[in-house]
Formats: sequence, structure tokens, C-alpha cells
Amino acid sequence: MSEPLLEVQLSVNGVVHDLRVPARRLLSDALRHDLGLTGTHVGCEHGVCGACTVLADGRPVRACLMFAVSAVGLNLTTVEGLAGADGTLSNVQQAFAECHGLQCGFCTPGFLTTITAGLRDNPQPTHEQARDMIAGNLCRCTGYQNIVKAVERAAELGA
Repeated sequence: MSEPLLEVQLSVNGVVHDLRVPARRLLSDALRHDLGLTGTHVGCEHGVCGACTVLADGRPVRACLMFAVSAVGLNLTTVEGLAGADGTLSNVQQAFAECHGLQCGFCTPGFLTTITAGLRDNPQPTHEQARDMIAGNLCRCTGYQNIVKAVERAAELGA
């Protein structure tokens, strides 16, 4: 018995995609498996680690907790959409590279999207606010010091 498929239209990184997905398809799976945007990582699959964070209308959401059909009508931004059209790194990406915030890289996409949204809301965070900004994301490498430095550097760069 096959599962019924729903036709959905997702706007991801400025490109509209038409998909046929089961109603229970997670947004993270649609992004990775249906659209090939593998920058969105799935870590815990419970929304705890934040590796799957993408931006929905500019706000961070856990793609592993959201159905793809729930994202219809939203403008989604994945880590692939943070860089400029010519491949120029965003200020947050540049700051991660400069401050060695990348660690093993698994959690990095979630941090980059979270910080991008955080700096949009608070472009000049204090050290404590920078720490709070990343409190919802987990880094198994425990590289938080460099990630906080990257938040502060991105703020200097004008993220």
C-alpha cells in the first residue's frame, strides 16, 4: 500500500520548488532528500541540538520538528542561502572562519542560521547576549568559546 502524496510548493533560498511528498515528510528530509540541500544537518531528531535550524520568514525553526507541508507559503533560508549569489561568504560565515568557530562542522549550519537571525534582532550583542544567542544549539566538539567569538566578530563586521 503506497502512501498518498501531497503537492507542495516550497520557497527555499529564493527558488520555488514543486514537490510531491507524504503528509508526514519532515522539512529537514524534504530539504535534504528531495531538494538535495544537504547543508541542513539532522542530529538529535528531537529539536534539541539545533543542527537542523533553518530560517522561516527570517525566524529560526527546527526543520526536524516541522512538516514540509507546514512550510508552504514561508520563505525558507538554509545554510546554502546565507552566502551571496557569487559565493561570497556572509559576515557570519566569514566570522566563523576567522574565529575558528567551525569545529567538526556538523553543528555549524544550525549555528550560522541561528546567529544570522539573532544578529538581525540584536546587531550589537554584549558578550553575555552572544552566549545566550547560541544557547539553543549544541556543539559536540564543545567549541563554544570560538563560536561566541564568531558572534562578536560577525557583529563587528555588521552581520
